[in-house]
Amino acid sequence: MLFQLYFSLIKNIFVSQTIMIMSNYKAGPFLEQIVVPSDLRNKFAVSDLPQVSNELRQYIVDVISEIGNSHFGASLGVVELTVALHYVFNTPYDQLVWDVGHQAYGHKILTGRRDVFHTNRIKGGISGFPKRSESEYDTFGVGHSSTSISAALGMAVANRYKGEKNRQHIAVIGDGAMTAGLAFEGMNHAGFEKDANLLVVLNDNCMSIDPNVGALKEYLTDITTSHTYNKVKDEVWKMLGKVSKFGPDAQAVVSKISHSLKSTLLKQSNLFESLQFRYFGPVDGHDVEGLAKVLEDLKHIPGPKILHCITVKGKGYKYSEEGDPTKWHAPGIFNKETGEIIKIVPKSPQAPRYQDVFGHTIVELAEKNDKIMGVTPAMPSGSSLNIMMEAMPDRAFDVGIAEQHAVTFSAGLATQGLVPFCNIYSSFMQRAYDQVLHDVAIQNLNVVFCLDRGGFVGADGATHHGLYDIAYMRMIPNMIVSSPMNEAELRDLMYTAQQENMGPFTIRYPRGNGVMLEWKTPMKAVKVGTGRKLTEGKDIAFVTIGPVGNFAQEAVKELNLLGISAAHYDLRFVKPLDEVMLHEVFTKFDKVITAEDGCLMGGMGSAILEFMGDNQYSAKVVRLGVPDTYIHHGTPAELYAEAGFDSAAMVAHAKLMVGHTSSEIDLSQDKVG
Repeated sequence: MLFQLYFSLIKNIFVSQTIMIMSNYKAGPFLEQIVVPSDLRNKFAVSDLPQVSNELRQYIVDVISEIGNSHFGASLGVVELTVALHYVFNTPYDQLVWDVGHQAYGHKILTGRRDVFHTNRIKGGISGFPKRSESEYDTFGVGHSSTSISAALGMAVANRYKGEKNRQHIAVIGDGAMTAGLAFEGMNHAGFEKDANLLVVLNDNCMSIDPNVGALKEYLTDITTSHTYNKVKDEVWKMLGKVSKFGPDAQAVVSKISHSLKSTLLKQSNLFESLQFRYFGPVDGHDVEGLAKVLEDLKHIPGPKILHCITVKGKGYKYSEEGDPTKWHAPGIFNKETGEIIKIVPKSPQAPRYQDVFGHTIVELAEKNDKIMGVTPAMPSGSSLNIMMEAMPDRAFDVGIAEQHAVTFSAGLATQGLVPFCNIYSSFMQRAYDQVLHDVAIQNLNVVFCLDRGGFVGADGATHHGLYDIAYMRMIPNMIVSSPMNEAELRDLMYTAQQENMGPFTIRYPRGNGVMLEWKTPMKAVKVGTGRKLTEGKDIAFVTIGPVGNFAQEAVKELNLLGISAAHYDLRFVKPLDEVMLHEVFTKFDKVITAEDGCLMGGMGSAILEFMGDNQYSAKVVRLGVPDTYIHHGTPAELYAEAGFDSAAMVAHAKLMVGHTSSEIDLSQDKVG
């Protein structure tokens, strides 16, 4: 309770201070008149929309180039689409659902948040993703991909039930997100709900973060590059525009002609129409006037329908449009005039990113073990599996945004004696939990789950923090669950995981840089279920898992200066536990602090309490970690302090536990008690 009150107070103060800092960024003369979408609809003609789009795009460039810390290319690519949607539809009564949210910056600016857009993804500022608690225009909270169709269908069915049959429901989904099973599940159901007022807008730019892969990408390319079809379909559009004048019979004729053309000219059946969607397109996603006219027509066509828009990621900003789209997905601070991305050069050499240690280490291991394979769901650059994909293209696979498939595909590889390293962000692994249980663990297959972005990820916030994997993995029979404290430990755990007959093996590590400049250490096997005693002590013991152990090392040094002798044990494995080491801890110490960069509910601290209770030990134990609440965006350092498990919090708790009174204790750190 104390933590909740403290957290709420601090959050409210910070948010109010941040929001009061009004924007110094100048909007163009048209954009300046738009506070909410009704201004766009009431003050401007269709012929004004190109200028509105240009000013909106420039505003995004102006702000993001200076604040950095944000996504970029995706929102530029849908500027015209965003303007057209809010111009044609009566938002928020008509409900607009954005998939993922990387593409929703223009939407935020047009819906009352222009003056606080500069606080985007900054602690206390607005979220980088649509968020229901932030605005009535954000109809559904997003962060993970491929949810928009199911959510919008649920809204459509609910409003049909309530008698609001005139209400429109629009799901804007990227072509990369269409590869996920959830998108197809939503479409399969929607096709059955023939009177549901649902429009799916497919934003086709051949990109998620990395270039899209797979058969769907090839299918969409076939549609967009069929010259014969694109030449003839313009006539269909002309007929479609006259539907309202000639009534439902003409509409049926147009539908049949359109279907026939698509099937004949593309020499294949239309995937979307086979799911009972009416397919329209492809259309130019940067022709805002044309989009407005098309969307106005589609408003009057009942049932599920899909509009296929061709867009360019980063459209309208030369350097993003012509440069590496992956680099411009989230470039940081850049010079908007020259396109130079501003790199902050550290004053001293920096340790490598954990993802790069993984990327180089898996290649080292694979060079010596021809059974090793690499798998990732659409994050080859984010996980650094692209290093293996370049070195060994026949042994590394990007399967698209399809986490469930990634896990079961890995299980299939493992049944044939191979050792797949399945690299998925911790937060995204939640989407494939049944496959981990059913397809890997029950069969005791040697799949190595490398969970990148374990712990706080920073500005992406609650949808992307990897806080639950320790808890949800340690409850699974047959599963080994580990977390390295540094780069050398990561390499050793990877080496251990590919040994014979290991079974399911989880290695979770954080986003960002490690702590070792000389990280390329010789690899050695670690005995599963063994930890390390790093520091001797007599007054109090720290038991940690993963990179939080580095905070404990700092705390131990500071406590020693205060005359408090603290021991430090790096657990390394939360399953199986090092029971020999824990017997030592509870035999020698009656004051113990556990610390982890994951949820307290069911996490490593819970495992320690279970051990203590099962073995009838009695000790005062304080668990530090993420409390039972959602922690929102901020820098990792800010969030460590907010959750109360950075080195300062460890020192404060240790001082309190041993009764140290030589200096004031920062009670604000006593957050989990």
